Amino acid sequence: MDSNVVLLMENIDKSFPGVKALKNASLELRKGEVHVLLGENGAGKSTLMKILGGVYTKDSGKIYLEGKETEISGVKDAKAKGISIIFQELNLIDHLTVAENIFIGNEYLQSKQLKVVDYKTMNKKTQEILKELDIDVKPNELVKNLSIGQKQMIEIAKSVSFDAKIIVMDEPTSSLTDKECEKLFQIVNKLKKQGVAIVYISHKLEEFKYIVDRITIMRDGEYVKTVDFKTTTEDELVKLMIGRDLGDRFSNEYVEKGEVAFKIENITSDKVRDVSFEVRAGEIVGLYGLMGSGRTETAMAVVGYDKIKSGKVYIENKEVKIKQPKDAVNAGIAYVSEDRRNLGVVVGFSVAQNINLSSMDKVSSSGIINENEEKEAANRFVKSLSIKTPNVFQKVKNLSGGNQQKVAIAKWLQRDSKVYIFDEPTRGIDIGSKAEIYKLIKDLAKNGHAIIVISSEMPEIIGLSDRVVVMNNGRVTGTVEKDVQDKKGVEEKIMKYAIAK
Repeated sequence: MDSNVVLLMENIDKSFPGVKALKNASLELRKGEVHVLLGENGAGKSTLMKILGGVYTKDSGKIYLEGKETEISGVKDAKAKGISIIFQELNLIDHLTVAENIFIGNEYLQSKQLKVVDYKTMNKKTQEILKELDIDVKPNELVKNLSIGQKQMIEIAKSVSFDAKIIVMDEPTSSLTDKECEKLFQIVNKLKKQGVAIVYISHKLEEFKYIVDRITIMRDGEYVKTVDFKTTTEDELVKLMIGRDLGDRFSNEYVEKGEVAFKIENITSDKVRDVSFEVRAGEIVGLYGLMGSGRTETAMAVVGYDKIKSGKVYIENKEVKIKQPKDAVNAGIAYVSEDRRNLGVVVGFSVAQNINLSSMDKVSSSGIINENEEKEAANRFVKSLSIKTPNVFQKVKNLSGGNQQKVAIAKWLQRDSKVYIFDEPTRGIDIGSKAEIYKLIKDLAKNGHAIIVISSEMPEIIGLSDRVVVMNNGRVTGTVEKDVQDKKGVEEKIMKYAIAK
């Protein structure tokens, strides 16, 4: 075995009840490289990494660390072997300081007998690590006061604190601003130079050019191929991922627009001011802005999560009073949240229960659920949305992120709402699933629904929308009409409004 190879996972198999998650999955990782693990949601990437991190045990196959075959018996064992995994849902404790989080479970002690923490030494060591990584945060700062980007950096610092040889980063930029992404890439490149091997899980192909060396593609739990990033095109990667040509992700097919189906006038809450725009039946309106611009906050006010202080909401030219989420649902407004695990699905419920959650009147009578109707409705959406699940009784927590998102969307399709608000509908979702969700959104518009799409991805917002409403600092700063002949010009106009004073 090449002495430069720090990790080799060979022919790994893993099954769960009713699901073959991995079949002959393999991965080779070299010192000082960033190696992307790429595949559609449900391809087995997270399962393979959880085996590496000691969360799951493999059913069969072999793992070699620096040329020696090894078994990983648990999370502590993986950490002791120099393996660190930074999950998409960050594993920090908000009410502890940065230093306490970095050294949690491995604290410096004044006395081993009394087990008194040596905060002075711990803060000093933390400061050394933060300085080494060029992270501008104080060791005694409470984690709850940090931004998502800063928390991501603290997770990396935690890995560095115990001299991790292998760091796995799962969708590390999914919630970061552009500036925070740049900072992350600087730190990743610094770690590369120090010989740390990094497994990087992401669907954002556009960011690979800054850090990536090689890519391993997985499909349906199996190893497909390992390629050099510099010599492989995006189209080739997509074909390897999904086993087919993707075609044009954004259809420019014209859809006839109807009357105004949704309108807000001068909506003001604690977080937004005087927000006004309208959406016609059959129209897709993009809502764009930089982080903190008020896009999601506008949606949260409209659907009753945040209190509307003043302003009006109209559905099909009739004013509706929205004081709580139930009012929005009854008025025909569906909100597919960016926070799918907390506001989109109930992860402890089954696929069938989630899909029917907002439409219990359709599958029940006198308060008694008709399980056959519940199952039939769920199966219909599992088939039409290609939700990967062994059956509709599977708990949603066992599904991949992309399939959880499809379940969240199916819940509102079952409700057959008039207005759909999609907030970051493809965050953390693979290219194949993105294309399916884009088609779904376009089909809803074709069927006469009014659609609002909130997205941080410029190609997505331009590709999907008929026009784009731009926000900054809690206000609407401009509206940009679609122009398929001048996408660059449209992008420049959107950014001009996004940074307007």
